[in-house]
Order: sequence, then C-alpha cells, then structure tokens
Amino acid sequence: MTLWALEIEYDGTPFMGWQRQKHGLAIQQVIEEAASRIRGGTEITEAVSAGRTDAGVHALAMIVQIELPDFKPYRIREAMNFHLKPHPIAVLHCGLAPEGWNARFSAISRAYRYIILNRPQPPTLEVNRVWHVKTKLDEQAMHRAAQALLGHHDFSSFRASACQAKTPMRTLDYLAVRREEEKVIIETRARSFLHHQVRNMVGSLKMVGEGRWSEQELADILAAKSRPKAGQTAPASGLYFTDVKYNPPLELA
Repeated sequence: MTLWALEIEYDGTPFMGWQRQKHGLAIQQVIEEAASRIRGGTEITEAVSAGRTDAGVHALAMIVQIELPDFKPYRIREAMNFHLKPHPIAVLHCGLAPEGWNARFSAISRAYRYIILNRPQPPTLEVNRVWHVKTKLDEQAMHRAAQALLGHHDFSSFRASACQAKTPMRTLDYLAVRREEEKVIIETRARSFLHHQVRNMVGSLKMVGEGRWSEQELADILAAKSRPKAGQTAPASGLYFTDVKYNPPLELA
C-alpha cells in the first residue's frame, strides 16, 4: 500500500461531521469504507484529515491521507468516487504523499468561508448551505470590527466550552468581510482554529452588522476572554472549509 493525499469536496448536511461517531454517519467512515473496497475489503480506520469539521459543515478542498494501492492518480480518483456513491462526497484531485508528510500536522495554514444570505426572503436553492439573516447587515462595519481580531491573541471569548485544545492562544492571519449582492461573505485563515472559533466570530460580527454592537465592542469582547460575552454560535450550514496549505505544496492531479 502507498500513502495518498486526496483533495475532497463534500456537503456536510447529512453527516455527523468528519470524525467517526458511535451513533450516526461521519465523513471519515464513508471515506474509509470506500477505500476498504479498493483494498479488497480490509477494514480501515486510518484516514486523517487536515481539519475535523463539525456536523453540517461543508468542504470545498479538504485534504485527507489514506493508504491505497499504487495505481495511477486518475484510477484512484475514479475508484474512490465510484465507491463513495450515493453520498455527497467527491475526490477532486489526488497524489502520492511526500515522505514524512501528515495531512493534519504538516499543514501551515487553513482557510474557511462563511456565507450569510442577507435578505428578507428565506433560501430555497441554498437551504443548509447558508445562514439566513433577514436584518440588513452593514458589511463594512463588520469588516472594520473584524480587524481587531487579527494577530496572536487569547481567543477564549470565541472558544467552545467543549474545546480540547491545550491553549486558547491562536494567531489569526486573515479575516475579511465583503458583500456579493444578497450574500455577506466572511473569509478567514490561520494555522489552526479553536473548536467553533470561526462560527463564534461570525456570530459576534453579525451583532456588529445589525448595529446592536459598536465596532469597538468586538475588541472589548476579545480582551474579556469570556465566552458568554461574545455572540451566538453561527449555524454550521453556512461554514465551508476552503483551503489548506503545505510547504512544499502537494502535487495533486
């Protein structure tokens, strides 16, 4: 067997998240079961991903490592996609993993996108893929407030109570808010994030966008290091894992 890097896309709606669960279907389980069929039915519990997305969170370019036969990349891609049916998961690209590489621990940055549908009318075509907010949001105020979160900070105010990270210290490299017609889009990048950090930041930025908080209050909430001070946890449906970077970059086909 050979260690492969797979770039996958998925709709997280029907899953309990990335990690295998005792109750409910997880993306990791589906990936491992598809790989098992390629490997002759041997039970597999070894898939490692660049990020452990929660239930309902989507991915545009998640990287997964798993051992598979030494086939041509297109054969690996086609075989995996055949066995992944009918689940909403697809292998987009794949390649041989570099020596000593790990999908999770070798990552130097990860990126997420959050999409808010900002209009009075509810979504129809994008149900489970956006957060519907009726109140008109001031995306420029949200962007200005977001800049206070950049840099190396204690992000306890935006950390889930169940977070298992050893420290709340993280370095946020990028956080931007923009509008595209009826959608407000928040994009962020860091080496790693705390559990629910992105969704909690979005929930607080919404408060600024609605005019319920001033731009300065977001900086004050960060300094408070207290989760109850921050806004709600934004729904999982609007969150997308969009990118992960490695050095050197992966060579995928």
